[in-house]
Amino acid sequence: MKATWEKIEKNLGVLEVEVEADRVTAALDKAFQKVVKKVNVPGFRKGKVPRAIFESRFGVESLYQDAIDILLPEVYTEAVDQTDIFPVDRPEVDVEQFAKGQAFKFKAKVTVKPEVKLGDYKGIEVPATDVEVSEEELTEELTRMQERHAELVVIDEEAAQNGDTVVIDFDGSVDSVAFEGGKAERYSLELGSNTFIPGFEEQVVGLATGDFKDVTVTFPETYHAEELAGKEAVFKVKVHEIKRKQLPELDDEFAKDVSEFDTLDEYKEDLKKQLQSRKEKEGEAERERVLVDKIGENAEVEIPQAMIDSEVQNMVRDFDNRLRAQGMNLDMFLGFSGQTIEDLKGQMTGDSEKRVRNNLVLEQIAKAEKIEASEEEINKELQDMADAYKRSPEEIRNILAANGSLGSLNEDVLLRKTIKFLIENAKEVPAEKAEKSEDASKPAAKKSTKKAAPKAEPKAEAEEAATEE
Repeated sequence: MKATWEKIEKNLGVLEVEVEADRVTAALDKAFQKVVKKVNVPGFRKGKVPRAIFESRFGVESLYQDAIDILLPEVYTEAVDQTDIFPVDRPEVDVEQFAKGQAFKFKAKVTVKPEVKLGDYKGIEVPATDVEVSEEELTEELTRMQERHAELVVIDEEAAQNGDTVVIDFDGSVDSVAFEGGKAERYSLELGSNTFIPGFEEQVVGLATGDFKDVTVTFPETYHAEELAGKEAVFKVKVHEIKRKQLPELDDEFAKDVSEFDTLDEYKEDLKKQLQSRKEKEGEAERERVLVDKIGENAEVEIPQAMIDSEVQNMVRDFDNRLRAQGMNLDMFLGFSGQTIEDLKGQMTGDSEKRVRNNLVLEQIAKAEKIEASEEEINKELQDMADAYKRSPEEIRNILAANGSLGSLNEDVLLRKTIKFLIENAKEVPAEKAEKSEDASKPAAKKSTKKAAPKAEPKAEAEEAATEE
């Protein structure tokens, strides 16, 4: 097989391939074995028609498309490897020649991974972080722990307030016509959670147990159900019950209930250490974010739209997985928020482009600095996952290999090693100085205000694959 690659413009080029005639013959044989099973010819059982009879009746050309479908994927992959290119989108294939006894010739217009021209990436200023825990932060954490262990107590005499959980029946209609999903009985709704259509929860505030009310709301113009978008709806609401959080007292008994400590002072001291550890990790993540964003801005790279679109799809899928872990799913979220899937993708596009850029730059730095993920490091990652999922490392490796995620795991390790190298070669400065330096660079760099950490999905994908088995 012969393959040549010619760049046309930016990240687009043409892959020209010529495949030997004997491979065409082999593909036609496979195509015949596939097609003959479905062909009915008088005098022959299905699947038993001789090749010569088949070709005389239907023509050898009837096998061409199936043979191309069989041969093209494998020779395209070989051609990609042979020319050492990295496609990032489906190719546009133009078959120039395919016939029995002749070579298979085709051209493929291919979008490839872009070239990266690195800027400065050593000695970059990153903010130092304050890891001291203030009394205010400790108090806030204790309050959160109180709320986490609060009891829901039924309130009989008072009206519902924000933060209360109301148990309600509701029956919605538009122009007096009921609609799907607009009715429920004894539904528990936390007021102020903003999980219902805008305006609904606010109108339930102030109702008492046993009250009835017609709640009038307007569906957002971007509501996922087109027949409801922008429409005014009336929900007949009945309040069955109101529950309010009752916080436990902050005393030694509380400490015993929520921890292994006997006194509140001991628990507070341990909680302070936990907060400090959390702040250290958050500070480390923030330094990495600032560092990678700055290095990404210093580099020159033209990103193909296909890579951005692919990353948006990954982000949507990961968001759906996080929702499912919380007992929701993407459809439910879109319904509650009044957004469409296109709205969600649009919100993710900016971060997607930055994540693609940053990962391309990190990948190029790894090459420049000859940073590699060793077999020992990969094995450690597999062992960590095996421990987490109570399986053997071999099982985890086989699952990832079967799902095509083993390469992603290697990429994850490599990116983290590269970021560690950059942190070690960065310059830590007071946070105020780093912020001024960042603000000064915004007009030229057109810096986005959205946060976008280095891509962490490879490991997430691998873990997801391991749990699917």
